[in-house]
Amino acid sequence: ESSPHLPAPNNVTIYSYNFRSLLRWSPVKVDRGLVLYTVHFKTGAFNKWDEMNCTRITQTECSFPWSLKQRRWTIVLRVRAELGQVTSDWVETDPFVAERNTTIGPPKVNSVNTSFNSLLISVTPPFGFEVGDFLEYNVSYWENATSTAKKETRTSNTLFKIENLKELTLYCFRIRVELTTYSDVRLLGLESAPECHRTTIS
Repeated sequence: ESSPHLPAPNNVTIYSYNFRSLLRWSPVKVDRGLVLYTVHFKTGAFNKWDEMNCTRITQTECSFPWSLKQRRWTIVLRVRAELGQVTSDWVETDPFVAERNTTIGPPKVNSVNTSFNSLLISVTPPFGFEVGDFLEYNVSYWENATSTAKKETRTSNTLFKIENLKELTLYCFRIRVELTTYSDVRLLGLESAPECHRTTIS
């Protein structure tokens, strides 16, 4: 079974962005030979280790398969190093629940149409919807002059207007997503980079 001579992988971490998740670890260094890695998973419902799609792989990361795409499942992973017949100890992750532990990225801004007193903004959400999801866009915007107070607006539409603006003025905005799920978990996403547009003349 496991050997004290083959070190176990270090820095074993689950990375999850927009509900796409993978396990990463640091490579195990040996003097000679090719180290391979095997990853297992178990869920909170079944306390039994199963093979993932990563058995005796050379890479130091392993993507979650589709069978583990359920956002509410509690998932534990483990990884070990293998060199010939010799294996390291297993290293387990903390329990992972995508609905709580994923990082939500900013929405994609598709287009901005300017008029003399408004910006019409079209966005795409950063991930696919599931039944029961409620998605809101938190928009902060400001005149691109020094020390201008920011204003906030919230909408659940992917096409929305920032209104009551001054003409021929440069306005900047940032958007972040807030997701409320079917089981009442609330996740606040990362803000988009500021984007600036000048209103037209009436």
